Amino acid sequence: APGAGRAPGARRAAASAAAALALAAGAAVLAGPSLGLFSGSRPASLGFSGGRFAPGDWRPNWVSSTAPRDDATHHVAPIAISGDPAAAWAALEAAIAAMPRSRVVTRTGSYLHAEFASKGLGFVDDAEFALDAAARVIHVKSAARLGIRDFSVNRDRIESLRARLSGS
Repeated sequence: APGAGRAPGARRAAASAAAALALAAGAAVLAGPSLGLFSGSRPASLGFSGGRFAPGDWRPNWVSSTAPRDDATHHVAPIAISGDPAAAWAALEAAIAAMPRSRVVTRTGSYLHAEFASKGLGFVDDAEFALDAAARVIHVKSAARLGIRDFSVNRDRIESLRARLSGS
């Protein structure tokens, strides 16, 4: 039998070490979101160029103000700016920072990329924003990294931000 030549204390220590390792491995699986098991990979196609975000795919887990208007699944209106565009841009960043499990990844002039993690499993969505001060709008795109359906999470996020910024 394994460990038969060992002293009883050594066998107990080995068994305790094995149990501790198994417990730690189980805890790591349960703590998956904090370890990034459901975060997916950051898309390579982030950015705003030529007045557009990169197009999404067929999956109904993203929305964008630059998607074709006749695409009811994916199109969402940009956020209208009624006041100072710079103030609206600052208010957007503050609103994102106030949302749970969010973080701004990139902010350059008129472009912002943020990540949002879901409660529980920690699925990560990418949200992009582009300020068009001349048109007095903030273009938006929000997309799930994993899965097919998002159960309107991305659309609801954009509408929540729109409500927070109304009057900006």
